[in-house]
Amino acid sequence: MSAFSDRTVTGALAGIRIVDFSRVLAGPFATMMLGDLGAQVIKVERPGTGDDTRAWGPPYDAAGRSTYFDAVNRNKRSVTLDLTSEAGCQQALALALAADVLVENFRPGLLERFGLAYDQLRALNPGLIYCSITGFGRDERAVSLPGYDLLVQAVGGLMSVTGEPSGEPQKVGVALVDVLAGQFAALGILAALNHRHATGEGQLVEVDLLSSLLAALVNQAASYTAAGVLPERMGNDHPSIAPYSVFQTGSGRLVLAVGTERQFERLCELLGEPQLAADERFGTNSDRVANREALRQELERLLAARTASEWAALLTVARVPAGEVNDIAAAFRLASDLGLEPIVELPLSGGKPLRLPRNPIRLSRTPASYRDAPPGLAVVAQTPEPSRRGDQSPTRV
Repeated sequence: MSAFSDRTVTGALAGIRIVDFSRVLAGPFATMMLGDLGAQVIKVERPGTGDDTRAWGPPYDAAGRSTYFDAVNRNKRSVTLDLTSEAGCQQALALALAADVLVENFRPGLLERFGLAYDQLRALNPGLIYCSITGFGRDERAVSLPGYDLLVQAVGGLMSVTGEPSGEPQKVGVALVDVLAGQFAALGILAALNHRHATGEGQLVEVDLLSSLLAALVNQAASYTAAGVLPERMGNDHPSIAPYSVFQTGSGRLVLAVGTERQFERLCELLGEPQLAADERFGTNSDRVANREALRQELERLLAARTASEWAALLTVARVPAGEVNDIAAAFRLASDLGLEPIVELPLSGGKPLRLPRNPIRLSRTPASYRDAPPGLAVVAQTPEPSRRGDQSPTRV
């Protein structure tokens, strides 16, 4: 049996084969999500070095591999191909012809040199869904721009609304734009698979980091596009809701996310000053937004009576949205306490299990599965089996 033949796998995407030419984060995140849902994912890597993130450490797991690579590469099998060689190109072509989905994030135009561009493959594999992830699209003015998450956070406006008003622009504490682009890519692939199920036709799915970020700016973007209002950095404050921020207590910081008038009334009652809700400065949400600094002073004066932990417990019972600012360890403990089972374990050869965050999608009939730890780098290239679709008839998904 070939190394690429499907094992018995159940899942919403069982029987779907994905050839993943992508590297680093956005593409690998998308294909891992689809792999969790049952798709067979073949990860194509450079001989010798593989995906760049294999070397992005510390930290490392118990097997000595980068945890960055681990984070987005479970449920995949690795194959190494040298695309600068004729043999490597032929093997890559064979993989593409046997695939339902191809994902790539090469610089626009590069795969055309190897005979692996969408226009070159669609005649040979009409049912192929070809997902291309770029930094800034395919316009000739965009090709020279490097698609790094930090750069896109900067030029895409996210850093302009992140950080304290008096401080410098800040990036988000994770490569959020890559993650968003990966989610949009996975969504586009699923839509294309559904279309192919109905028609037998594959198609090109294009996602770029800049458009992904602009779409994800949601209310901040709409304030500009629909009202001409340019958002600015506000620290932890919200431009349209108050109190919706981080507040100092007697010990520790507390998040309040008060979104309704009744919640604000209950907050004032629990703080011991119900009359605060009737203060003309704070009578409506618009009033509170206009007088947010005065409101902060009043709330922090009252919050000083207890610790953040005590307030969080009291307010939560009263259905006032509040919570402490957790570190990541505490966040996982909270999810565990709530029965969300946030961590899955995958076997590592000769070592303790590899613990990774669970796929957040819960399906009652076809749940996600966790079959394989992130793969070691393949030493030699391997040849795929022939296409399972033959006449390119629609694949049921």
